[in-house]
Amino acid sequence: MKILAIDSSSMVASVAIADEKITIAEYTINSKKTHSQTLLPMIEDMFEKSEIPKSEIDYIAVAGGPGSFTGLRIGCATAKGLGLAWDKPLVKIPTMDAIAYGVFGVEGVVCSMMDARREQVYAGLYRFVDNEMQTIMEQKPVEVRELIEQLNAMGEKVTFAGDGIEVYESIIKEAVTTDYVFAPTHTNRNRAAALAALAVKYIEKNKVISAAELVPDYLRVSQAERERNEKIKSQA
Repeated sequence: MKILAIDSSSMVASVAIADEKITIAEYTINSKKTHSQTLLPMIEDMFEKSEIPKSEIDYIAVAGGPGSFTGLRIGCATAKGLGLAWDKPLVKIPTMDAIAYGVFGVEGVVCSMMDARREQVYAGLYRFVDNEMQTIMEQKPVEVRELIEQLNAMGEKVTFAGDGIEVYESIIKEAVTTDYVFAPTHTNRNRAAALAALAVKYIEKNKVISAAELVPDYLRVSQAERERNEKIKSQA
């Protein structure tokens, strides 16, 4: 079983080819280029360098959100297009789950967090028990300080992962009262290899969809939509 994994839900563009046992290839880049410029060339280059025929891919896994609205649209459109073209089923993985799976096996609570602007983050809480990831809090948009209050109340060691660390590091250091660590650099951003590994678990449970069924999970309206709605209200 071979999986093509795609994650462009953040500033990071990451793609990987994996099976049940190993990551065969991974291409991850964190730059200011738009994913529309980089994602398909990355996939093509990865297939060429790994010498894996596209016909050997059995499933396409994709980060289904939340995250950057533009990034999610590009990633999901790419996965949907390839799924339709290759007639392959898709595995839609919640973005926060995939980030947490990147620090598999740590003790205590894993807090995945991505910047959602205005001192808000997209976040999910997890722990690993008997080599399985358990969800404590499903991913959702939340104010940073509200999230920290919840973590303080739990009183367990916390491993923070995701791009929200960089943005809200000072608030975390100021407000978190329990023991905590920041995930190291190779695991503190979105990685398609982690997405592919978690997809294996989904496939084992038959949690797959058709390409036509794929819809991103934005979890909230975009800033442009919010501004438009506020303008409409002010004119009413």
